[in-house]
Amino acid sequence: METRRLEVLVAFARHGSMRNVADILATTTSTVSQQLSALAREVGTPLLEPAGRGVRLTPAGRRLAERAVDILASVEAATAELDPRTEPAGTVRVAGFATAVRKVLMPIVGDLARIHPEVRIDVREHEPAEALGLLAADAVDLALTYDYNLAPDGSAADFESTRLWSTPWSLGVPAGAAAAQGTLVRSAPGERPLPAPDLFRSLRDADWIGNSRNSADEEVLRLVSSMAGFEIRVRHQADSLELVEDLIIAGMGVGLLPADRAPREGVALLPLISPDLRMRAYARTRRGGGAWPAAAAVLRLVRERARNAAGDNAEEAPARGGAPASSAS
Repeated sequence: METRRLEVLVAFARHGSMRNVADILATTTSTVSQQLSALAREVGTPLLEPAGRGVRLTPAGRRLAERAVDILASVEAATAELDPRTEPAGTVRVAGFATAVRKVLMPIVGDLARIHPEVRIDVREHEPAEALGLLAADAVDLALTYDYNLAPDGSAADFESTRLWSTPWSLGVPAGAAAAQGTLVRSAPGERPLPAPDLFRSLRDADWIGNSRNSADEEVLRLVSSMAGFEIRVRHQADSLELVEDLIIAGMGVGLLPADRAPREGVALLPLISPDLRMRAYARTRRGGGAWPAAAAVLRLVRERARNAAGDNAEEAPARGGAPASSAS
């Protein structure tokens, strides 16, 4: 249903004659008549009826004209909201993994309220696959996700992506000793780290900890273990880094942990090199979604916060279409 035809209908309802409508809209009476006839065909019912020498709205025409006032007001408001020249306004729905929400989203809430008081944020905590599913279904406007350089997220290719930061990840083991089967693992200061496949091979009898909500962790573990010539045994799955540490401290397994986060007492972080492992964090929108002023305002503050928080690990250039530049929660 074309809004131009609704505008003509509303004008006719207010001014009562095609001549008056033509004068107000700077057009001809023939054009007004054609627009109203086309609208009647579109809705499938007569909108005008004879009245003396002229015409008037039918009951259906009056009802549609009343509704058209609200429809046109909503369209005008939406158009103004999308205009990049207007002050951002609206609710931006964000789904993201917990670390990103805490690291780059929650810290901007105060600045957002001060700079753009008409913009609100709805927050949902989700792992990457869940967040991207919500984004694809138009249930959220912005997804904060991550992948690993050794397990790239190909499902993000349909979205516009901005790389926020990347950080190395390590293998968490019981401090000073103790993987399963009595295998001794020590992280002696000054010693050159073992290549990741050799490190994994030394722990081949250990139990391993995966992620209960994201398969990327397990993909990395299986990739490196295959390079070492064996298949890991994933006995536990946990979404919480704190729970992963609990399992390690209890001697129940070894698992991936971020290298830029100090572990709890009882956990040692062993570097992963040759190949190294990096987690890469992204802000993703549907194509064109980042042009909405409210979403653009949130994205700008998120990028600034990521640069300030991550320092040298922050990413300057956006990775479009989800494709990483070469080279979370």
